[in-house]
Amino acid sequence: MAVLGHVIAVDRAACDLADADALQALVRTVRPDVIVNAAAYTAVDDAETDETRAFAVNAAAPGVLAMQAKALGSLFVHYSTDYVFDGAADRPYVESDAPNPLSVYGRSKLAGEQGVAESGARAIVLRTSWVAGAHGKNFARSILKAAAERDRMEVIADCFGAPTTAALVADATAHVVARLWGQRGAEAAHGGVWHLAAAGETSWHGYAREVVRYALARGAALRLKPEDIAAIPTSAWPQRARRPANSRLNTDKLCETFDIHLPEWRHGVHYLIDQILS
Repeated sequence: MAVLGHVIAVDRAACDLADADALQALVRTVRPDVIVNAAAYTAVDDAETDETRAFAVNAAAPGVLAMQAKALGSLFVHYSTDYVFDGAADRPYVESDAPNPLSVYGRSKLAGEQGVAESGARAIVLRTSWVAGAHGKNFARSILKAAAERDRMEVIADCFGAPTTAALVADATAHVVARLWGQRGAEAAHGGVWHLAAAGETSWHGYAREVVRYALARGAALRLKPEDIAAIPTSAWPQRARRPANSRLNTDKLCETFDIHLPEWRHGVHYLIDQILS
């Protein structure tokens, strides 16, 4: 991938997404060619009782950034989620399926998508799911920690999706941005919504077993084996926010539009575990 330009990364200390004035001032100062909004309020259960901040960060902020991008003539890249759907479909979701979020988090992310669309900016929204990176808290790290301390574990087996690494999301985004600058294809030139996730599918239970299996193969000191992870239904693990049972996303549109190959989810999980263990 060719170098696309100089990146200016801004954290919460430098600019709070819930502060619309600070966002506007930042964009007007930097005057970027591309704005990538990779931040969000992602505490799904907390959002149920913290709706105001969830909407400020996930709904209002993307709209503000998109409007600033419109004013500057910049490209705006925004990440959304499978949580905009209710998970009731018996197939992977396509971009044109009607959203029906089940939680405050899902509704706030959908409102963010709508704000971006209403801004009139040249923008691309990438919906993704089950994203994890080597740093910070995530499902794979939690499973490894538990597997090192316990002899048995229970994991939900009736929710399905594709574990997707932050590295894959970043690589695909760079490819899409490069193509958008070339404006190949009418839809690519004007932006839109695309689904981005690793290929294939599994359950949280299958994901956990693969994490443990591969970590053991790498020589990790774990107390339990994959067969020690019991499958349980969602009903046995009550949570404040409802999650979609089906988080599968059809990525044909993205792959065909931008000539992208998305690897099978296990490849990403192995890459992630390699990073964590090293």
